[in-house]
Amino acid sequence: MGDGRPIGEAAQATSKDAPVEQTGAKAAPKRAAAPKKATAKKTTAKKVTAKKVTAKKTMAKKTTAKKGAPTAGVAGKFVPPAKFPRHAVERALRIPRAIYEQNGGRPATPREAVAFAGGTSLTGAYELEISSSKKYGFLESESGRLALTDRARKAIAPQSENDRLGALRDAVLAAPDISTVYNYYRGENLPDRPFLVNALVDRFNIPSDKVTEFLEIFEESIKSAKLIDETGERPKLIDAGRDDAHKPPAGVAAPRAAVAAGTTCFVMQPFSGALGGYYESIYKPAIEQAGLTAIRADDDIFATGKVIDQIWRGIRGARVLVAELTTKNPNVFYELGLAHALQKPVILISSNQDDVPFDLRHIRVILYDQTDPWWGAKLVDKVADNIRSAISDPEDEIFRLDRGISRSEY
Repeated sequence: MGDGRPIGEAAQATSKDAPVEQTGAKAAPKRAAAPKKATAKKTTAKKVTAKKVTAKKTMAKKTTAKKGAPTAGVAGKFVPPAKFPRHAVERALRIPRAIYEQNGGRPATPREAVAFAGGTSLTGAYELEISSSKKYGFLESESGRLALTDRARKAIAPQSENDRLGALRDAVLAAPDISTVYNYYRGENLPDRPFLVNALVDRFNIPSDKVTEFLEIFEESIKSAKLIDETGERPKLIDAGRDDAHKPPAGVAAPRAAVAAGTTCFVMQPFSGALGGYYESIYKPAIEQAGLTAIRADDDIFATGKVIDQIWRGIRGARVLVAELTTKNPNVFYELGLAHALQKPVILISSNQDDVPFDLRHIRVILYDQTDPWWGAKLVDKVADNIRSAISDPEDEIFRLDRGISRSEY
C-alpha cells in the first residue's frame, strides 16, 4: 500500500475504520437536526412573543374601554359612562310595586323582589332595573334589602289627588342626567332634534352611542310626569321650579358667576307699561343673583347724551345681555341686532312663542307663563341660571349664521 504498511495491516485498518465512517454517516443527520431544533425554538419564541403582544394590546384596549373612549365627533374628549336610569320612570316602578303588593311594602332581598316581579333569578337585566328604581328614588338599600321610599309609596298608592304626579315629578327631578337636561331647558322650547342631540353629547356628556336610548327614556319620563307641553308649535318643558339639588341651602346665597366686580349685563326691554316694571322686579334681581351689575338704556342709568351712543356703549361693554321680546318692540329688536352683530351672548325671553321671530326660534328662548302663581320667582331663577351658563359657555347664547349641524344623522 502506498502508506508503507503491510497489506494485512492496511486491510485490517480498513476494516476497523469502516464502522467509524458508517457511524459518522449515521450521526450526520443528528448533527443536521440541531438547526431544526433552533428554528423550532425561534418559531415557538415568536409565537409566545406574538401571544404576549396580542394579550398586551387586548389588555390595553380593555383598559382604554374602561377609562372611557372619546365620543364620536368630539375628538379626544373624555366621556364618562352613562349615569341616567336605563328605564323610564313608570317602568322603574314595576319592582317597587311588586314589593308593595306581594310583600306588604316590607323590605325584601333583591332575589325576593325579582320573584315578586315574576322573575326566576337575579339576572343582569333585573339588577339594571333595580338600579333604575334607585336612581329615581323609589328604592333604597337597607341592610342588604330593598326598601320602598315615601316617593314610591305615593306613586303606587297615592292618598291625595296630587300625590302620584308629585312623586313622578320628584323622581324625574332626582334622576341623574335627566334632571340636568330638564333643569337646563325648563320653561323653554326644546331645540330641534339635531341641535338637541349636539347638546346632549357636547354639553351633557351623554355618550353618543346612548343618545337615542336617553331621548326615549327622557321623553317618556317627562310625559309621565306631565312636564312637557306639546300643544304649541314646538314642545316646551313646563317649569316646575328648581329641584332640591339645584336650590341653595337655607340661608345660603345662590351661586354667583366668576366675573370681576362691575361686570355688566345689559337689559333690552320696553320701558313703559307692565313690561317696564319687570326690570326692577325680575331682571335686576336675576342679574344680581348671578353676580353681575344690571344696566339698561334709560335716563335713570345713563347720563345725558345721544341715546344711540348710550345703547352702543352699553351693549359693547356688557358681558351678557337680556332681551325681553314680548310685544315685538322695534327698539328692542334694533338693540338685539347690534348685540348679534357684536357676537354677544344674549338671553332671549318672551311670554309667548308668537312674539319670537321665526329666524330666532332655533335659539334658546325662555318662555314664562303669567298664569302660573309662581311665574315671577321661577323666571328670576331661570334667568340667573342662564346668565351663569352664558358666562361659562357663551357659545350657546351667541347668534352665528355659520353655525352648522354636525350630527344630522340623528
